[in-house]
Amino acid sequence: MWLNIASKLVPGIIKTGMSIASNRRRTKELESVAELKLAEKMANGEVEFKKAVIDSHRNDWKDEFCLILISIPLLLLAWSVFSDDPDIQAKIDIFFNKFSNLPMFYQALVVGAFSTILGIKGVSTFKKK
Repeated sequence: MWLNIASKLVPGIIKTGMSIASNRRRTKELESVAELKLAEKMANGEVEFKKAVIDSHRNDWKDEFCLILISIPLLLLAWSVFSDDPDIQAKIDIFFNKFSNLPMFYQALVVGAFSTILGIKGVSTFKKK
């Protein structure tokens, strides 16, 4: 009985396995063709070098570092509200007061750097003010 069931299941399992392997092979072929077509378009100037930029930023930690750096005042502000600690709020006020007294080109440079790193077009927003 078991041999009878196994003899019916094994060909189906083998067929499914071969189909999966064939699909994976076909997927790799299609990815290769798509990558080749993209490289041709980049060489002709039809498409920007976005893939190269994305690949270069894949293992980059500067985005996370800037996000943490930008989030620190917000976290301190939240802490001052929920802990009833007015000293933190006063220090944050002093920080932003001193930052606003810096030269405009430096403020724009800082905002532009963080905006560029985080992918926001903040320089144009900063100019509108």
